[in-house]
Amino acid sequence: MFQPGARLEFVSADGPMREPVTKIGGQPVWLEEPQWPFSRFTGEPMQFLGQFTLGGGRLAYVFMGDEDLCGLPEGSENAVVVQPAGRIPDFVTVRAQAEGPAACVDHLPRLAKGDTSVFLGGPGVEPDWIHDERYPEKGWTLVVQLTSELEDWLPIDGLTEHGVSEEIAPCYYTWGRSGWGAGWAFVSPDGKEGRFLWDCV
Repeated sequence: MFQPGARLEFVSADGPMREPVTKIGGQPVWLEEPQWPFSRFTGEPMQFLGQFTLGGGRLAYVFMGDEDLCGLPEGSENAVVVQPAGRIPDFVTVRAQAEGPAACVDHLPRLAKGDTSVFLGGPGVEPDWIHDERYPEKGWTLVVQLTSELEDWLPIDGLTEHGVSEEIAPCYYTWGRSGWGAGWAFVSPDGKEGRFLWDCV
């Protein structure tokens, strides 16, 4: 179990992970009936970025839609589903679909060997905002911060040329048209509802 604020990197798993653990990519390990979010603009299923453990045996599933449409937490293009006993907000459309598009194959976390901007949230853990603060609402808690730096969880082609370990397999995703940015997942004060937003330079 990682402590709040732990700096992480994600490495390729040996195969599909079917346990309710923190991971990037692959397919969600649902704790209740599947609740896959769909884009209200395109009608297509959002991309699964990863799942993250919360207290009390719960999971937060993070999804992102078309990067050219909206990075706002309530723009119907991003979603965080909390299970069990979570709450889906009115602006998110879900269907009982167990599998769908994913950012990459399963990747598992480990403590980062160097400096990284990917870290777990928790009480008192503050995001590294790119521009202004963008908390969904007062009292919401950060679950995770993800970035698209080469040294972090989304290395691109030519890994060794950039000094990135070959054991870190690529996940293909960018944030906005610049290709670099960060995403933040949050949970509400009662722990039943989530938000995901992203920003780019």
